[in-house]
Amino acid sequence: MDAFINFLIQWGYVGMFLAALLAGTIIPFSSEAVLFALVHPSTGLDPFGCVLAATAGNLLGSLTCYWLGHLGKMEWLIKYFHMSEEKIESMKKYLHHKSAFMAFFTFIPVVGSIIAVALGFLRSNLKIVTICMLIGKFLRYVVVILAARGIFTFFA
Repeated sequence: MDAFINFLIQWGYVGMFLAALLAGTIIPFSSEAVLFALVHPSTGLDPFGCVLAATAGNLLGSLTCYWLGHLGKMEWLIKYFHMSEEKIESMKKYLHHKSAFMAFFTFIPVVGSIIAVALGFLRSNLKIVTICMLIGKFLRYVVVILAARGIFTFFA
């Protein structure tokens, strides 16, 4: 795994995009290691460029999970989980107003992929989901860069 991470680091912004793309999908991967290495002053890469590459890759990865969920069929819930149609509709209405809140938290490792799949499965509004995912992922990578730059050392 270290060789793969080093390979991604050598690719700079493209490597950051690919690392974040993998991390955003159902594949367990940590893009933070690549980001930490790329924002080190010795690399000469712009931290904001790294944040943009990471955010774009991670967003695309989560939208892939959303798409996978969107492929699901509501009939499966009835057939395999013995849920009533009324229960499914009630769940969809309840989550419809919370999809933005849920989409914001797709930056959380592992859980975020599950949330993205669920949002797709429940046919949440793609525009709202995408915007909220974008905001959450962008803020996450900004915090990671601030931590890498030692901004939070006063808490230690």
